[in-house]
Amino acid sequence: MCSIFFPRQRHRGFTLIELMIVVAITGILAAVAYPSYSIYVLKSHRADALTALAQNQIILERCYAQSFSYSVACAALPIFPVASPQGYYSVSEPPANLTATTYKLTATPVGTQIKDTTCATMSVDQANNQTGLDSSGNPQSACWHP
Repeated sequence: MCSIFFPRQRHRGFTLIELMIVVAITGILAAVAYPSYSIYVLKSHRADALTALAQNQIILERCYAQSFSYSVACAALPIFPVASPQGYYSVSEPPANLTATTYKLTATPVGTQIKDTTCATMSVDQANNQTGLDSSGNPQSACWHP
């Protein structure tokens, strides 16, 4: 008689164990994915350095075409150091590297991009020699050709 008037209700939902398993799996996936994501973001920001170096290289070449010297000031010559378009790098031209026939532009990371130890500096000179150095000073080809 009880079962007729009070039908047994079926509870639908998840148990605490099932929820904890889902949380654990999500945590493991996040622990694996986040470092890869961080590396990918740092690598993608290197394009900002390439853009800044190319822009300043073009300006220096334009100045050279006007005066046949990299060291002669022209109207378009920027005042170094110059921030990259997105602000992840600072481009500098050390005064000792700027002569009448040579220059060497160097991009160094700033802000959060400092964590990119694979490409601590990226440089280009008047002959378009592209170099990248890690934080230990070892050459890295991955900086210019990912």
